[in-house]
Amino acid sequence: MSDFRHYEPGAYEDMVASFRWDVPARYNIAVDTVDKHDPGRLAMLWEDWQGAERRLTFGDFKSISNRIANVLRGLGVERGDRVAVLLPSLPETAAAFIAVYKVGGILLSLSQLYGDDSIAHRLSDSGSRLLITDGANRPRLEGMRNRVASLERVLVLQGGEALAGDDLDLDAAMQKASDTGAVEDTASDDPAQLYYSSGTTGEAKGILHAHRYLLGHNEYELCHDVRGDELFHSTGEWAWIAGIVPGLLGPWRYGVPVAVFQRQGGYDPEQTFYVLEKYNVGNMFSTPTALRAMTQVKDARSKYSVKLRIACSAGEPLNPEVIRWSQEQLGIPILDYYGLTESYPLCGNFPTVEVRPGSMGLPLPGWEVAILGPQTEEELPAGERGEICLRARTNPHYPIGYWNRPADTEQDFGGDWFHTKDAARKDEDGYVWYEGRADDVIISAGYRIGPFEVESAIVELAEVVEAAAVASPDASRGNIVKAFVRVTPESQPDEDLVRKIQNHVRESYASYAYPREVEFVEELPKTLTGKIRRIELREAEQERKRSSVQELPGRD
Repeated sequence: MSDFRHYEPGAYEDMVASFRWDVPARYNIAVDTVDKHDPGRLAMLWEDWQGAERRLTFGDFKSISNRIANVLRGLGVERGDRVAVLLPSLPETAAAFIAVYKVGGILLSLSQLYGDDSIAHRLSDSGSRLLITDGANRPRLEGMRNRVASLERVLVLQGGEALAGDDLDLDAAMQKASDTGAVEDTASDDPAQLYYSSGTTGEAKGILHAHRYLLGHNEYELCHDVRGDELFHSTGEWAWIAGIVPGLLGPWRYGVPVAVFQRQGGYDPEQTFYVLEKYNVGNMFSTPTALRAMTQVKDARSKYSVKLRIACSAGEPLNPEVIRWSQEQLGIPILDYYGLTESYPLCGNFPTVEVRPGSMGLPLPGWEVAILGPQTEEELPAGERGEICLRARTNPHYPIGYWNRPADTEQDFGGDWFHTKDAARKDEDGYVWYEGRADDVIISAGYRIGPFEVESAIVELAEVVEAAAVASPDASRGNIVKAFVRVTPESQPDEDLVRKIQNHVRESYASYAYPREVEFVEELPKTLTGKIRRIELREAEQERKRSSVQELPGRD
């Protein structure tokens, strides 16, 4: 078993009864994830798409992060200053994160997938003083700095000819910097991390977390059951909470080494299987988007020798078909857990508790979760659809608030409950079943239809890769269910497949919930974290129906 653990998976009732939060007054993420460990202990096995490999210990990360921290101090970085990082998944990227925590700064991690406007918005809105990037991304900043008044300096790793103006060559600066230094004595409530929601609507908002937020991630003990003698691998990018925490911080709290693969471009499921096999990975975190891509690898079980003991997923609900695929091809179920950038995991599945495919599991020990009725704060009985809510300020993951948005902070976080705006129901045994965003529900001829259940039925078909169900306006029913479907390359998107989809939803879910319209698409609109943007499909469908009505003869 891993060191530094306090709890073990067991019977659900026992886990809930024995669990207690332990939040010290003084706490710094850098100490808890890197500096406290034996310097000779393995921390990371890293490889890139070109086959370059590196092996790093916790001592290596302590030394590299100290050098970067001393560079930051030399540039005048103080407590509370925002430092942005726009880098691929290099060991130095992880060290830069740790360095920002060490100096008491607030880390803003940026995705390379962001467009230039998204990067400029986050830099400007956060008031970032410094940006750490690399030579490949540096040209993207041309013309952007005049839009970011706060940005004083750009630090460039592997800069080469990309260095411009007063850029600091970070490689050279690190060579000159000391590899020792003190860590700021931060309170557990001091700010540490600024994540921007990728959101399905509106402009991205910064969500500010304190150092203590990492202590809230008890899924690494109770769901992942991490062990110090096995490697952990995450498919997520280190720009979001579901990338940084499972990719680095979560396993490192317990001294668990991570296997990291730096991709050249987009996600390739074959590369995940390669990493799992080559490094004999025992524990994995992935997103539903990546897992759905993995299901398209034919005969994975015979093609790759994978010895996963535990695999978990979060980011959006996991379709039951993916869980069944995992059982067949990986020999284990995927343990789904649920949460948001504001707080997660609220609910989860455990290796010692029955998994009910399609359910998000049970509330995590220490997390007070309830299904509340609309416009009320009263818990609904089993079987009734309501909103997933978290009792406010009852766990260390609870955010400080939205960055520079006091009114939004008070509205969302100031009450007794945090409202997730996700709809769900609990069954008689307390399992939570996701039913879509609160505004995604489809009301057709008086029936309330959860889009997720329709989608889960559709993706059970071998021809289907993924699907999205939305309300489409209809004169007689108010709305009908319309499905947007992406099929496998060898499948024929024709009327026969439409009828097969409709019949399967009738038989496996409900006769009233089948999609009366099916549209085959090459891609589904998604957020950068891989969540399907149903709102975009729904609004486009509403506009299409309005336009078709206006074009009828006799209409003005």
